[in-house]
Amino acid sequence: MALDWGTIKSLLIFFGPLLLPKAISYYRSLRAAPHLHNLKITPLPPSLIRSIAILLAVSATFLLRTLPIFSPENIFTITQSRLQIPTEVLFNRLSSLRPLQTLAPLDLALKNKFTSLESRLLYLQFGPDVLGTCPFCTSDDPTSYLYYAIPSILTPHIFNLVVITLVTSTFFSGEKAATWRTPAAIASVVLTVLDLYLTSSFNHQSNSSRLRLPDLDFFFWTSRLWRFVSLAGLDIVLAGVIYLTGTNRAFVTPPSPAERIETVLKGLGNVKGKLNAAGVVKNTVTRDEGLRGRSNAYWGHEVRLTREMMEEEEVVRGMKDALENRLDIKGLERDAEEYARGVLGGLMGVDAVPVAAAVTTEGPVTPTTAGHQKED
Repeated sequence: MALDWGTIKSLLIFFGPLLLPKAISYYRSLRAAPHLHNLKITPLPPSLIRSIAILLAVSATFLLRTLPIFSPENIFTITQSRLQIPTEVLFNRLSSLRPLQTLAPLDLALKNKFTSLESRLLYLQFGPDVLGTCPFCTSDDPTSYLYYAIPSILTPHIFNLVVITLVTSTFFSGEKAATWRTPAAIASVVLTVLDLYLTSSFNHQSNSSRLRLPDLDFFFWTSRLWRFVSLAGLDIVLAGVIYLTGTNRAFVTPPSPAERIETVLKGLGNVKGKLNAAGVVKNTVTRDEGLRGRSNAYWGHEVRLTREMMEEEEVVRGMKDALENRLDIKGLERDAEEYARGVLGGLMGVDAVPVAAAVTTEGPVTPTTAGHQKED
């Protein structure tokens, strides 16, 4: 089943233009993902967890199919017989390994087929089921066995393609998994075409000159092994990229300009609504005599408490010590000036230097100190 350089080059020429641009795009998105809009890692939604679980379960099933207990029986291996062994001797050895020392119907069908070396060579290429059950195949026309074997070759590929289509559908998994539908489908089709190509291009006559059992190329069993391993690998890779996409770890698609504008407008609408609500509350308090009186009494009480606190000897001494020995006055003035300019200058176009000076000389401007300054 070894690939020569000509076959590899032909496959690269055919599939390279299709797969290379997508590979480059995915690599760039993988590198840029951590820097896109500072997106945070998010937990997987239940729909993606369900999709990943299905893919892992299917891949585990494919891997189990590769175990010898689930693999079709190889007569030459279990009897340790060379390819050119007489038919009677071969099946006598096989019957001795059976519990009742009787041959199964498939064994009898193979016994009738093994009268020629060509049939044995085709057995190594297509396996026991195709050689023993095909009703119209003959060793004189090897392609007839290929036609009969195509459905059994395509069955696992079609099943896996159906699973991929299901778990990457928008209805089943959402938008993030749906972005991988086309690449996964293309990869599945590539595996299918490659499997059919290798089976049809295998030269079964290459085993005719090999006399020792270890030298034989058991193509059917080798191709079956790699078929299930490749399908399991495809499902595992798809589950991995769905996990990375669903948690924003990689392959993150940045929002479009229209989506970003819509998000900003929604945020501005929320801020405007809160400002309107605050204005309504303020107007209500100002116009209602009882609420206005309670508000004035509250702020008068706060101003009085602040004045009494600031006049205490320990507080005065502590503030003086902090201003002289512990605080970076220049740095505080600079930070306050930048903060004031950012808050007031951008909104009202006023010079925020006086505000910064007030912050640095009299402490942070809070509702309490603001009320105190207004009263003075």
